[in-house]
Amino acid sequence: MDRDDNPARDRTDLAEDRTLLAHERSYAGWIRTGMASLGIGLGLNALFRSLEPTWVAKAIATGFFLMAVFIFISAQRRACRVLERLHAHWISELRSVRIRLLTWVLVSVTCVLIVAIWLLVPA
Repeated sequence: MDRDDNPARDRTDLAEDRTLLAHERSYAGWIRTGMASLGIGLGLNALFRSLEPTWVAKAIATGFFLMAVFIFISAQRRACRVLERLHAHWISELRSVRIRLLTWVLVSVTCVLIVAIWLLVPA
């Protein structure tokens, strides 16, 4: 969009762009939080693998994995709602289709991890 000679409009447009960028940083933070939950689940599963019965360690890890899925989906929904309301003026915004794609890849990988620890990790 071309700049016009209205300084108030320019300030408003720039503020909206800054808000979009701040929201993208928040989305990235939530994705990092979900990834940390995955890491904690994997770590606890490895740490407590010798725990008897073995399903306890797997259940604890699964809890963290499900928490990660919740975080990923919540972040995606919030990000898409914000992108619907705000519009970029002078920046290149993150497209909602990319947000959805990233979210569903992460959810899919997390589900594969759940299946892997229950079926592939020896009891």
